Amino acid sequence: MKSLLALLSLLALPVMAAEPTLYGRYEYIQVSEFGETFKAKMDTGALTASLSAKDIELFKRDGDDWVRFRLATKDADNKVYEHKVSRISRIKGRSDGEDEDEPVDPTKRPVVDLELCLGNVKRTVEVNLVDRSHFNYPLLIGAKALREFGAAVNPARRYTADKPEC
Repeated sequence: MKSLLALLSLLALPVMAAEPTLYGRYEYIQVSEFGETFKAKMDTGALTASLSAKDIELFKRDGDDWVRFRLATKDADNKVYEHKVSRISRIKGRSDGEDEDEPVDPTKRPVVDLELCLGNVKRTVEVNLVDRSHFNYPLLIGAKALREFGAAVNPARRYTADKPEC
């Protein structure tokens, strides 16, 4: 009877969730596969992570979907990367504001699993490939990836994690 009461009292204790790590709106993130560190925007309004790529070409290899691309970043060399596609995402387009009731066709983007390092934490994250060269940050970290890192974002702070150390 005592052991049953002890077990019930443990079950009655509140479950404490781990506190998220607080990061700034912008952080340095290393992409292990490329051996490069990028300035990234931590965007809680986006669902998925996005990496700036160009010359994106889907192809088949041994019955699987693959993608071939080049990085579309300021200091990128012209190296061609090939990666297995984990899925194709459908991204809702933004309305131009004139007729918000008009449906916007979603765009399709290849999604790959990449190993990212933020501070001293390494996680494998789904990242879609799209040309972001017209944006200031070649890597966008969305809500799904932020959850993977156990992250919360303070938009008033920048680069709180310093350079990645994975």
